[in-house]
Amino acid sequence: MYAFTSRFANVVLKTFGRTQVINKNKLPKDTGYVVACSHVSWIDVVALGTSLLPNEIYFMAKKELFNKPSAAKFLHSINAFPVDRENPGPSSIKTPVKLLKENKIVGIFPSGTRTSEDVPLKKGAATIANLAKVPIVPAAYSGPTDIKGLLKGKKIRVIFGDPITLTNEDGTRKDPSMLTEELSNVMASLQDSLVRGDYK
Repeated sequence: MYAFTSRFANVVLKTFGRTQVINKNKLPKDTGYVVACSHVSWIDVVALGTSLLPNEIYFMAKKELFNKPSAAKFLHSINAFPVDRENPGPSSIKTPVKLLKENKIVGIFPSGTRTSEDVPLKKGAATIANLAKVPIVPAAYSGPTDIKGLLKGKKIRVIFGDPITLTNEDGTRKDPSMLTEELSNVMASLQDSLVRGDYK
């Protein structure tokens, strides 16, 4: 189901959104990793997933989306798993850490909500990456935020930054707060580069 859905979505986005993936060569090839992306609408979720093809990505999604059996079945089929954002506990971290240790890719939208405003990044991405001992790949999206914008042919861009490692140059471990701040700064820089139109 994931292969069919992602490839179909890829065709749709490329046809209407003229998708451009920037710096895909920066993605790690020999390990699982967390990819943290800006989030303004459901389209950036789809765009991030298709930009990583042929690799699959596993998404954290709020548990409310899984309330209906039909919706839950579909979400599971496209590699989404539920997370209780209001009361996060050990189970919220257990699943993504397990996937990462299996060399899978886990997608997280650190702001926690869909918004165009500057929202402080939550520490989830850094905490999960630390526990799984994998790097974090910062990413940013620009493009349509709804079907109307997509059908008008507004260009879709997904950009990846250099993987953020868990240790400093002297070998000491970065704490989650430090990782979160570094991730926030890099993601903001990537977003600014898309807004400026550095990549035509």
